[in-house]
Amino acid sequence: MRALICGVSGQDGAYLAKLLLAKGYDVWGTSRDAQVASFANLERLGIRSKVNVISMAVNDFRSVLTTLSRSDPDELYFLAGQSSVGLSFEQPAETLESILMGTLNLLEAIRFRDKPVKFYHASSSECFGDVGKQAADEGTPFQPRSPYAVGKASAHWLVSNYREAYGLFACNGILFNHESPLRPARFVTRKIIAAACRIAQGDKEKLRLGRLDIVRDWGWSPEYVEAMWLILQQSVAEDFIIATGEAHSLEDFVSAAFDSVGLDWHDHVISERSLFRPTDIAWSQGNPAKAFSCLGWKSKVRMHELVSLMIKAESLN
Repeated sequence: MRALICGVSGQDGAYLAKLLLAKGYDVWGTSRDAQVASFANLERLGIRSKVNVISMAVNDFRSVLTTLSRSDPDELYFLAGQSSVGLSFEQPAETLESILMGTLNLLEAIRFRDKPVKFYHASSSECFGDVGKQAADEGTPFQPRSPYAVGKASAHWLVSNYREAYGLFACNGILFNHESPLRPARFVTRKIIAAACRIAQGDKEKLRLGRLDIVRDWGWSPEYVEAMWLILQQSVAEDFIIATGEAHSLEDFVSAAFDSVGLDWHDHVISERSLFRPTDIAWSQGNPAKAFSCLGWKSKVRMHELVSLMIKAESLN
């Protein structure tokens, strides 16, 4: 089996590459410029030399078509595109183009080549917006509240449309928040973990965050990429929510991080209104019942263990 991972240098892409290599896949991965990209996450996981890297611009159909012809994948995972909700408010055009046009070009390239390829699109829990204190399932309506969420929701429906209109094996994995030590420092979970470790080592800084009352469903990235793979092993293409089913506030996450290093977070953290987003989701929680029923998938690592794993990894850096 051969897999092409668009976005192989990111958190999920690197863990997915490691998983597929362990299963005996021939793994290909894309970057906008593979000749100069560092692929630091692949290096960190010790698999850089085992992944065939190739340059591809997702917003350029010719580039996409050429990449598919060269790699000739059985499975295609689209994990690329601008992935920061906060940054999407500052770069809305880039965010929508990378997500929406990337999805469209890949689907069109698959259709154009007329060769069976199983396609996985990384949809997002952000598509649901605010649904109250309800756990969203696959039938929950979308109410996107950021440029990132608008792009992901539009791409989600493109995948569904191509599946129905052209019979493509195209699936959406609606992943809720999932973290790991490979998260870039700009993401709030890694920002919290890194600051807690620095402060525990004597740094006098104050950790400045936005809202602490937001609630999220946090899982462990290495488990979530296994769900991606399982989605493409089904006989029928469907969409699945991937989540823990548990909800915790950001304050809970902060408290767990500082507790792990023997500190009281109240002494080191400041919530600043200037860091609040124009719109933010108050409560985000998923119902993974379908994934358990159809895929046999269930998360094992929950928020407190996730924090401990990230603290341990950060301490070794």
